[in-house]
Amino acid sequence: MAFRSEVVHCYEELATGIASMLVLARAKEWGQLPALEARCSAMVERLKAIEPHELLDATQVEHVLDLLERIRSDQAEVSGLIKPQLESLISRMGYLTQQKNLGRAYGPPH
Repeated sequence: MAFRSEVVHCYEELATGIASMLVLARAKEWGQLPALEARCSAMVERLKAIEPHELLDATQVEHVLDLLERIRSDQAEVSGLIKPQLESLISRMGYLTQQKNLGRAYGPPH
């Protein structure tokens, strides 16, 4: 019987978190993404700390590789969904900055 690997558990949690982010991004639930992203980032930091110290058996390595493929795929889709939103936000921020600068230069609109 194989022992329960913390590394495998962390990858499973990371895959679940990224999959949840994908569901939220598809539903355009942007406000909920930062909390999940923070949880995923914490999991990545945990993996950085423990992964070098734990050896996995062949079955566990195969499972982790499958999880990594899922993570990469889901993350790519999340990024593709978020990028247009970020570009739109940056554009709106630029417009607001321009309006603020015009207001300072010429006074408030009449």
